[in-house]
Amino acid sequence: MPKRFELLVFDWDGTLMDSAAVIVESLQAACTDLGLPVPSEEKARFIIGLGLNDAMANVLPGLDPAHYPRVAERYRHHFFLRDSGTTLFPGVAEAIRELHTAGFLLAIATGKSRHGLDRALESTELGPYFHATRCADEGFSKPHPGMLSNLMAELGVSEQRTLMIGDTTHDMEMARNAGVARLAAAYGAHPRRELLAYEPVACVEKIVELRTWLMAHA
Repeated sequence: MPKRFELLVFDWDGTLMDSAAVIVESLQAACTDLGLPVPSEEKARFIIGLGLNDAMANVLPGLDPAHYPRVAERYRHHFFLRDSGTTLFPGVAEAIRELHTAGFLLAIATGKSRHGLDRALESTELGPYFHATRCADEGFSKPHPGMLSNLMAELGVSEQRTLMIGDTTHDMEMARNAGVARLAAAYGAHPRRELLAYEPVACVEKIVELRTWLMAHA
C-alpha cells in the first residue's frame, strides 16, 4: 500500500531525546547565577523548542535583549554539566533505523543550535539516518513555518506528503502554519490537552506507540 507521507520531520528535545528535565534545570540554574527571576518548571517547559530570542522573551519578558547572550552562556554551561545524563528515549534509535529502512525521508526541525544538534547527532550515532536538518539559529524560530518550508523545498516533498512529529505546541503550530499534518508526542514537554488543540492526526503517549503508528499509518 502506498505511503501516506513521504517525509517525516522530527523535533529533537522532548521528542527523540529525553532532555526536557535537563533543559529546565539548566535554565533555572542560569537565572540563579545571574540573579534573574527563576522560572517555574511550567514556564521553563513552555519555551522548549523555541530559538534563543523567542525563548528569552517568553521566560524573562523584562530582560534587556542585550543580556540574552549572557543567559545563553550560563545555560550552556549548566546544560553541558548535565548533558551526560540525557539519552534518547528508549526505542528511538531502533524506530529511526526502521523508518529509514522502510524508505521514509527523515528530517529534523529543532530549536537547538546547529552546534548543539550536530553534537547530539554525533553522540547518538543517528546522523546518517537523517536526510536533512534545520536549526533555530539558521532562520526563523518555531512556530514560524520557515524550517519546515526549507526542508520540504530541499527534499522536494509537498505539504500533503509531509508529517511533523513533536512534543510541543510550538511544533504543532509550526506544522499548521506550514500546511503540514502533525503528530503529537504527549510524553514530552507540553501537556496532552494543549497538543490536542492543534488537531494532530494522532497523539501518542510512548515511543513504542509512535513507532507502531508510523509504520501502520504513515
